[in-house]
Amino acid sequence: MLEVSNLWFSYRRVPALRGISFDVRESEVVALVGPNGAGKSTTMKVVSGLLPADRGTVHLDGGDIDRLSPEQIARLGVSLVPEGRHVFTRLSVRENLELGTVMGRADSRHWNGVLDHFPFLRGRFDTPAAKLSGGEQQQLVIARALLTRPRLLLLDEPSLGLGPKIVDLIYDILAELRAGGLTLLIVEQSLDRVLDVADRIYVMRSGEIALSGASADLKDSAGLHRAYFGIEAAGSAA
Repeated sequence: MLEVSNLWFSYRRVPALRGISFDVRESEVVALVGPNGAGKSTTMKVVSGLLPADRGTVHLDGGDIDRLSPEQIARLGVSLVPEGRHVFTRLSVRENLELGTVMGRADSRHWNGVLDHFPFLRGRFDTPAAKLSGGEQQQLVIARALLTRPRLLLLDEPSLGLGPKIVDLIYDILAELRAGGLTLLIVEQSLDRVLDVADRIYVMRSGEIALSGASADLKDSAGLHRAYFGIEAAGSAA
């Protein structure tokens, strides 16, 4: 479904992405993991059209999307849940959710299907989003993204700043979405959380792909932690 090839991006001539390549297949969950500053969020912004690539290509279903606007990419079925939640705090829960329907894709049946994943929202429609907890706001923005009826859902640090129980809840919801056939690309710093839900993992460091493979193969691999933390294998520096 998604193919990223030789992607480069710089902030004021400082490279943030250094020729990365990866792909996401339909109905698959893929995770980009790595330490802070690895380039994960920049990758999501380029894929969703918020930043223009310096070089390289982003293809969706074989078509080039790396020069399209965020709105055009969204209309092709790609929806981003950004890092830091970004709810509209002065709007009610209902008004925040309605922003996900501006493309006219969400009928009443789809509304109900989305709210089945987030039952607490049904009783909070008139509540200002500012009065929701951090975990509730994260669920709200995921629900808002789902109301666009995406084919590919991008989630940037969905567990950021949340307590362990809420993170468990968020990942239970992501597992439900995966079981329903939705394609997911997830950015995370936490290896433990994402290994249980992702089919494949790409480890990023310093704007490059340091390691990739099936989650089942990497889960107990010492190489995974070496790639994540940038630790050289014993004797490699000799």
